[in-house]
Amino acid sequence: MSDDPYAALGVSKTASADDIRKAYKRIARESHPDLNPGDAKAEAKFKAASAAYDLLKDAEQRRRFDAGEIDASGQERPDRRFYREYAEGPEATYRSSRGFEDIDMSDVFSDLFGRRAGGGRAGGRAEGFSMRGQDQHFTLEISFLDAIYGATKRVTLPGGGPLEVAIPQGVQDGQTVRLRGKGAPGLGDGPPGDALVTVTVAPHPTFTRDGDDIEIELPITIDEAILGGKVPTPTIDGKVNLTIPKGASSGQTLRLRGRGVKRGDRRGDQRVRLRIVAPPEIDPGLQAFMETWRKDHAYDPRKGMS
Repeated sequence: MSDDPYAALGVSKTASADDIRKAYKRIARESHPDLNPGDAKAEAKFKAASAAYDLLKDAEQRRRFDAGEIDASGQERPDRRFYREYAEGPEATYRSSRGFEDIDMSDVFSDLFGRRAGGGRAGGRAEGFSMRGQDQHFTLEISFLDAIYGATKRVTLPGGGPLEVAIPQGVQDGQTVRLRGKGAPGLGDGPPGDALVTVTVAPHPTFTRDGDDIEIELPITIDEAILGGKVPTPTIDGKVNLTIPKGASSGQTLRLRGRGVKRGDRRGDQRVRLRIVAPPEIDPGLQAFMETWRKDHAYDPRKGMS
């Protein structure tokens, strides 16, 4: 991916979280592979933007990247020095001639995690300790409709094994699904950590989402706008016939109640924004009619604009 996630999204380093989200959605709509089949350049741009968005949408990851603690892929910078480098260097305050191999590490763990109840010490050594396993973080991209209806997906663990993830109905972009006990194994008798799966929702060529509402733009013909009628309209449940009122205008929004995202007992609506589209060719009959109509029924829709 690009070494500069800000450049991949076309935003500045001072961009707000909302600006970053809008930039990603714009690139996704323009460059998604489903909308540009066979276009390797568009696919590469979409993948770079997706990786950049995964990094920058998380406030803590963004802070760490800006501070130089992690690189653009979210990995620790390789040039960061750790304790052993300092401990073995000539300036080390805590350097010992014995070295680490002579230290009884059970004493260290005993101080950090405590001893088992009643265990005490045997010959100066701790008998054991327990520590919860680390949480593991994953990112999973799903389709728009899988986010609406829920699905079961699979991610690959660092060791190569599969992990089934149940995506809940109505999950939102950026939401994290917690899978308890599916993280790294614990130490000693400690329980395993959790798997935290952050969901990224791919854009859809027709639908967009605003909370629990679905939005679409519906093209209609001039005669449908003037005369009204029923027009087949896509919804996430399939096509329905939408009633267009007589005299409809571009930009007018109609509402289909109960056709949005369902979460629990509540379901949102679908908002349909109309867009009047002229015919691809203006035939002589239509031109003559409009010229006569304009002569007798002229009106100014821009009246009052400064």
